[in-house]
Amino acid sequence: MRFLHLRFGTVVLFACLACLSGCNQQATQAPPADTRAADEAAVRAASAEWAKVAAAKDLEKTLSYYADDASMFPPNAPVVTGPEARRKMWTTLFAPAERVFSNAATKVEAARSGDLAYETGTFEESFKDAKGGPVKVVGKYVVVWKKQPGGQWKAIIDIFNTDQ
Repeated sequence: MRFLHLRFGTVVLFACLACLSGCNQQATQAPPADTRAADEAAVRAASAEWAKVAAAKDLEKTLSYYADDASMFPPNAPVVTGPEARRKMWTTLFAPAERVFSNAATKVEAARSGDLAYETGTFEESFKDAKGGPVKVVGKYVVVWKKQPGGQWKAIIDIFNTDQ
């Protein structure tokens, strides 16, 4: 009986040592490189280019900044999800005559994990209403970006609304 206790104790001791050894190996592995600065710069660059193509009313290039499963959250409208729904929304956004659009990122922050980032900013647009009168809209936005398997950043959430 005493032999069984000794043997059982030895097994438990080795099991504990194995667990501690595994924990120790994990603790000594170097954390992944911090790529936040580079990720934030990449998102800022993508955002600036996206703003240019949107201002030029280039529908195809504008849509190319979204991930396939991205959603838009436009003001006073239901959530827009999927490529065809986004195409329809942007076609509507580009429709007003003499539309002039600009936006500026005010903050970009990337996750330490290197796969997500968010951007906040402001936008302005002006256009003519149905009667030809000038309309100016000022607002803010939030875009959540996700790094794609090839390393490119794409928008997965696009939220925007007007200040008034």
